[in-house]
Amino acid sequence: MPRPTGRVLTLLELLQSGGIRTVAELADRLGVEGRTVRRYVDQLIELDVPVESVRGRYGGYRLAPGYRLPPLMLSDDEALAVLLGLLAGRRTGLTTTERTASETAAAKIRRVLPKHLARRLDTLLEALAFTDQPGDFDPPDAEVLLTLADAVRHRRPVSIRYTDRNGQRSERPLHAYGVVAHAGRWYVTGQDARVGEDRTFRLDCIADARILPGSFEAPVDPAPAQRLLSSFATAEYRHEVTLRIHATVGQIRAHLPAGVASVEERAPVADEDPAAERWLRVELRAERLDWLPPVLAALDRPFVVERPDELRALVGAFADRLRSYARRA
Repeated sequence: MPRPTGRVLTLLELLQSGGIRTVAELADRLGVEGRTVRRYVDQLIELDVPVESVRGRYGGYRLAPGYRLPPLMLSDDEALAVLLGLLAGRRTGLTTTERTASETAAAKIRRVLPKHLARRLDTLLEALAFTDQPGDFDPPDAEVLLTLADAVRHRRPVSIRYTDRNGQRSERPLHAYGVVAHAGRWYVTGQDARVGEDRTFRLDCIADARILPGSFEAPVDPAPAQRLLSSFATAEYRHEVTLRIHATVGQIRAHLPAGVASVEERAPVADEDPAAERWLRVELRAERLDWLPPVLAALDRPFVVERPDELRALVGAFADRLRSYARRA
């Protein structure tokens, strides 16, 4: 049951939509009696909201002509933070209210924002994608994020000033396919027009972004989020690992998500249950191998290490340690 304060705000929303609202109509919409509606109207009047009483057969309540709530004064960063928070909460299931509540809250915020900012934020919401791995997201630079979203939405080239993980700075033209939020970070995926190859860039490493003249055609598949996860799974690292695991794809993905490993699925043979466990090839790249033996143990499915030999040795050493722990009194 909504609290009285929530009903008063709902009453204000109804009156703001225009026209004369009868007491019976308002009572029905708010789920209260007529005298309670009159009490809520008195509260709005005490807050200097000019609610007028209209007498007669079709009488009721209305707002004084020309009255508007004062605009919501938010900076670009503040508006971005609020809308992204609502969107992220809805996408990751972190909100405790109904889905409708977060949608209407976002709609109310957009309705009172300056038109130019509302348009840019709507563009961002169209260009933004989330993976299935939530995180405590660091706030991105608002201007960089909004500029990249505009480039994605309108298929415009963009120039970015980027600092890579080795500290080298460069300016490069980018055909941006999408903006993706993944595991607490923000990324843009697209084609580096300088070399003609697909790239993924972290937004916190982009110092500046500006729209360039021209346009480009973006590929339909795969989707930006899938491109991001594939780029992680195939990135260049010190070790290339190939495993064969007897399991279902879901069992493997529970411990080795798409951003970590790729799973080569084969079509089931005749009379084989598509959902049954079967031998699947799993490939991944890693800078270190010491984290893999505990993951494979937690998977608790038969597996074969095809490469590298170093991982096979680490798995054996890990098994020996577990056996030694099990023997202790």
